[in-house]
Amino acid sequence: IFILLFFCFLLFIRGLMTLFQRDLSLKDKVAFVKVEGPIIKSQKIVDEINDYVKDKTIKAIVMRVDSPGGGVVAAQEIYEAVKNAASKKTIVVSMGAVAASGGYYISAPATRIIANPGTLTGSIGVIMEIPNLKGLMDKIGIKTEVIKSGRHKDLASVFRGIGDEERKILQGVMDDVHDQFIKAVSEGRRIPFEEVKKLSDGRVFSGRQALNLNLVDELGDLKHAINVASKLAGIKGEPEIITKKERYTIFDIFNKDLFEEIIKILPNSELKYIYLP
Repeated sequence: IFILLFFCFLLFIRGLMTLFQRDLSLKDKVAFVKVEGPIIKSQKIVDEINDYVKDKTIKAIVMRVDSPGGGVVAAQEIYEAVKNAASKKTIVVSMGAVAASGGYYISAPATRIIANPGTLTGSIGVIMEIPNLKGLMDKIGIKTEVIKSGRHKDLASVFRGIGDEERKILQGVMDDVHDQFIKAVSEGRRIPFEEVKKLSDGRVFSGRQALNLNLVDELGDLKHAINVASKLAGIKGEPEIITKKERYTIFDIFNKDLFEEIIKILPNSELKYIYLP
């Protein structure tokens, strides 16, 4: 019992010291948010951005985007969080090696976008992949029996091909989501819708090309992005960089989220804002 109480006391003292140091920090603070890899889930990033917006000691946010994109809804939710943050504080996006498709989508509403000259960005488009296993099923003699209550309830089934009518339905959905993407970029970058539409055929651009097309604001690395964010926020001198540290254990590899992410990488019928090299 004594050891347990002593351990609790140490934790209490450590917490007080952390709070004390945080409150007495004389430097203005810039929050650093990382978006790396496929955008599959949004909640952690959205919560992180929202927390920094509420924190009055945070003067600016730098979001490092190194992502080929990902799920449509996840990208849209992060987009809204960035848009909301930009209406209240300075938020600067620093693009890494790839900030394409959904990676560009979430960057669009930022106060300033800074890319490296060789960054791959753009890829303003939507993709849906539907595996067709019919040939394989026929070859090995497996047949599926479908019982449904709606004519298109088995739309995009992997066990058969897509008919003309089904393709028309799915294309309509894709066109509508693509239109949402173009509108988001148009509003975020303050570029006329029709101009963005001309660039929205899924092609990628280098950072330097994107600068000439007004898809990014300037070229520079992460350090430059932090300096720009500090300047825009009116910070004098070297800012204090605040990050949220993630803690992982050996047990995390058995977490169901890992398997979900692996499944997401495989071909499926989910709509994705993703750059596929």
